[in-house]
Amino acid sequence: MQKSKTLSTSVSPKGSLEVLSHHEVQLLKASSEHSLYPIFRQCALAILNTGSDSDNAKDILEAYPNFDIEIVQEDRGVRLQLHNAPADAFVDGEMIDSTREMLFSALRDILFNQTASLPQRSGLSDSENITHNVFEFLRNARALRPGANPDLVVCWGGHSINKVEYKYTKEVGHELGLRELNICTGCGPGAMKGPMKGATIAHAKQRIRNGRYLGISEPGIIAAEAPNPIVNELVIMPDIEKRLEAFVRMGHGIIIFPGGAGTAEELLYLLGILLHPDNKELPFPLILTGPKSAEPYFKQLHEFVNITLGYEAQQLYKIIVNDPAQVAREMRQGIEDVRRFRVERSDAFHFNWLLEISPDFQQPFEPSHENVRSLNLSKDQPIHLLAANLRRAFSAIVAGNVKEAGIKAIQEHGPYEIMGDAEIMEPLDELLQAFVSQGRMKLPGSHYEPCYRIIR
Repeated sequence: MQKSKTLSTSVSPKGSLEVLSHHEVQLLKASSEHSLYPIFRQCALAILNTGSDSDNAKDILEAYPNFDIEIVQEDRGVRLQLHNAPADAFVDGEMIDSTREMLFSALRDILFNQTASLPQRSGLSDSENITHNVFEFLRNARALRPGANPDLVVCWGGHSINKVEYKYTKEVGHELGLRELNICTGCGPGAMKGPMKGATIAHAKQRIRNGRYLGISEPGIIAAEAPNPIVNELVIMPDIEKRLEAFVRMGHGIIIFPGGAGTAEELLYLLGILLHPDNKELPFPLILTGPKSAEPYFKQLHEFVNITLGYEAQQLYKIIVNDPAQVAREMRQGIEDVRRFRVERSDAFHFNWLLEISPDFQQPFEPSHENVRSLNLSKDQPIHLLAANLRRAFSAIVAGNVKEAGIKAIQEHGPYEIMGDAEIMEPLDELLQAFVSQGRMKLPGSHYEPCYRIIR
């Protein structure tokens, strides 16, 4: 990644987080024993690199070794002093408004995670406490909209997709926007940006002035995949598991576009949850879609689900190829089913409390080499647990591909070793090889060296 011009300046928040306590400021100081500075610096640098052509957190950090961010507490509020910041984040010396908003959103979420995590609530299980923590995080970010009708469509898909697939994601987003639906994605480039871009035009046509383009990320991902500039609400959850739970608790339906390891992780996460017996009657529209050229991709993914999780899992989603309008119509109808169901059960529209999520999908997975080798990838277990372990395997590959800690671990110890039953390892290997050959592991033009090795 080439170094670009830098500048030094100061910025103040706009509309939120004008005041920090002395304790919060100390937590952000580099000299503090429990400093939040490194993680905030990493997230801030990624946000200032919005539009970057890199998906490697290590490369971004190395491109701006002298970047520094200082929190200045004044009587009238807080200010950020930036040193050697990427110049592309500014126009005539002034920070672009969307960049400034996201910068202070990152500060808000990082501080909240450190200072406002509540202790275990009496009478609640660990799983319930985690869900409450996700709720509180989203509430603090003002992402929950009580009283609003269900209209939030989560769009998952790869950050590295070709031009045809990207154009298709915009077309789907446009059709969703015409039907007055809002968009939530992982906030990055590719299939995370396209639906938002399409929806902005459709919302303008429908004279919708308060369209939502919600981006949900986590520190390790956002450091490598800078948020796209269309995002007008950014939430940085503490880890990938809480990020995924935020998606499924807030979203009223999910669309999955072509992608790589991260997209497979998301699909397996959702399928594993929906396979839980307690969720059998719960409506949750899930559509896999892409242009005609992506049909072989979905065919292979569909077969992988069949081999690993079975026919029941395949019935949880629809595959619609090359028909953006039909995708939007199906999603609109599916969300209406969700609305009726929640009215009947007196469940909230803004947060899906009825969805049962077992601890296997909530507990953070540390993608160490030992933990990856220890994954139980066999059919000698309940099917939802196999989905949870497959999800963890793909999560490790994502970490090795783009996260600073994962990249460093691969450099020091070599590729992750993923092992299990041959009947699972063979289709897994074929799927991953297809992701590599199709350029879905890294951004176009980047050389990809596998961070994993399949042991049959």
